[in-house]
Amino acid sequence: MSVMTSVIPHGRPFTVDDLEGMPDDGNRYELIDGMLLVSPAPDWPHQEMGAELFFQLRLRFPPGVRVLTAPFAVRTGTDSEVQPDVLVARFADLNRNSKNLPVAPLLAVEVLSPSTRLKDLNLKKAHYERMGVASYWILDPKEPGSLSVFELDDEGRYQQVAHVEGDEEFVATSPFPVTIVPARLLDGLRPG
Repeated sequence: MSVMTSVIPHGRPFTVDDLEGMPDDGNRYELIDGMLLVSPAPDWPHQEMGAELFFQLRLRFPPGVRVLTAPFAVRTGTDSEVQPDVLVARFADLNRNSKNLPVAPLLAVEVLSPSTRLKDLNLKKAHYERMGVASYWILDPKEPGSLSVFELDDEGRYQQVAHVEGDEEFVATSPFPVTIVPARLLDGLRPG
């Protein structure tokens, strides 16, 4: 019997406890409402864009918040655990002895890839909205690069507040002031 078949629950949804038994095979294992999501390791453009955004946010974050990357998870219940590519959390919400955030982050960022595009644009977006993540950013590494920004409105629903491509600037005010240019997040893909 393989490791994978021994952890698949029968007749019930997955729980976060089931994630502990998943193989260490380079895939990302996440849960939304008991449904298992498996994503392959990200490719170079995905990693380049996410890492550069992480770097840009880390250069500018104010006291009281921290910027983290996957595989740091957001676990808000026994049936849901997601790993945003980049997240911004309140320092007070973090615990040094934990590998997950127990509350909604201030910002969740997903970088699209062919295997995650539909999940990130639909399932994870809806999950972050229900969770109360104030800002959700979607980065697309497809040249020239783009950034779509969603923020919760007064009724707790995401509204798209910006979409920039290539060399266009997005000047964020939430969760803190920072200017992001999608094409610059991809500079590491070019020599020089």
